[in-house]
Amino acid sequence: MDWTRFALIVVSAGVVSSLTDWFFAGDWIHKRFTYPEIWRKGSEGKAIALTALLPFVTAAAFTCTANRLAIESVNNTVKLAAAVWVMGPLPLILTNAAFIKMHRFFVASYAIVWLVKPMIVAVLVGRFLR
Repeated sequence: MDWTRFALIVVSAGVVSSLTDWFFAGDWIHKRFTYPEIWRKGSEGKAIALTALLPFVTAAAFTCTANRLAIESVNNTVKLAAAVWVMGPLPLILTNAAFIKMHRFFVASYAIVWLVKPMIVAVLVGRFLR
């Protein structure tokens, strides 16, 4: 694996994934389609700081996995991303929505952002890793 390409993919995907978080589950949706009693009171700065690196971890893990499995084409990396989404985030989000008071619009948005994140990494890995 070319480590320069790996680093560029992780940084690029991490930044774009962070922006998709803001777009799909950001301030506008957070204020309009959530229940205020669910969220912690006070500043969100600490939570944002603690979770800011997670999109980069996701991108690095996906990139390493695709490389280890020798998946090289965009088509195959996108299939891997879809499989990862169906195995992990989607069931977790739907289970949480069944037991935690979450607005349906927020659940749908949250599920979409967790589909978009691995797709972003998948396209970059399929296109630029090798």
